[in-house]
Amino acid sequence: MDTMSTDTMGQDTVRADVNYVGDGMFATVTVELQNARHAQPGRWQECGFELQRHVSAVTDWNDRDQIAELHYDEISALAQQLTGCDYALVGNHISRTPEEARRHADHTPVRAVHSDFAPSYLDVIRERYRTPSPEGQASLDRAGATSDDVLRAKRLLILQFWRNTGPSKMDFPLGFCDTRSVADDAVMPLQVNDYGGSGVDFDTLLVRKPAQRSDHRWYYYPNMTADEVIVFRTFDTALAERGEHFWTPHSAFQDPDAAEGQPARRSIELRAVCVFM
Repeated sequence: MDTMSTDTMGQDTVRADVNYVGDGMFATVTVELQNARHAQPGRWQECGFELQRHVSAVTDWNDRDQIAELHYDEISALAQQLTGCDYALVGNHISRTPEEARRHADHTPVRAVHSDFAPSYLDVIRERYRTPSPEGQASLDRAGATSDDVLRAKRLLILQFWRNTGPSKMDFPLGFCDTRSVADDAVMPLQVNDYGGSGVDFDTLLVRKPAQRSDHRWYYYPNMTADEVIVFRTFDTALAERGEHFWTPHSAFQDPDAAEGQPARRSIELRAVCVFM
């Protein structure tokens, strides 16, 4: 069973269960997560993730129109600031709330250790922007980019942005594994079809159970507010071409001090496709 102190701001480590790929099935492993507010594992370019203070103009995180009108540009600007890219394309978002989970099971907190995209995601990006959907075209228009810019880009990088929009204490917070602590051969692709009813098929990366649970270095950020965002890298053609880790393993884990649904996690995540010409 997971164990976590109610005084998470002052606690250096917690123990929690995460689900790895084992011998043909998922294997639950109890890992130790360090409080990243204290441990400071590094920048997203190094460990794969980091916390940023980021105040949004959004006043209602349940208002999809307001999020699209205000927050997409905010995240695009933050992605450009963090990467120096020429364009940062933001076209949609995922809210993980009880209401969204009832609409589609894919929008529940993901409790498997994974990173969102395999190397083959480059083909998905190119196809998406070769003949963009209205959503894709809107992301190009907001950034002042064209389909040709994406297709001719020297480098494509995806940064994701995760924000808690509910109570600071939640049933399924998010933990991150330092990508430097994960072996090259520890990830394996898994095909995902029609994720969240989007019509998009792609390969995600699952992570194999380590020989020793201490092999992987895990972190979490307790008591997050809506004025903070976790930035993490899930794709980078430059790193992939060099055979380096572009992925960031992460997983939701259950906080036993907050029974499931009491309170339920309410979060929003966006991804920015960073285009380098």
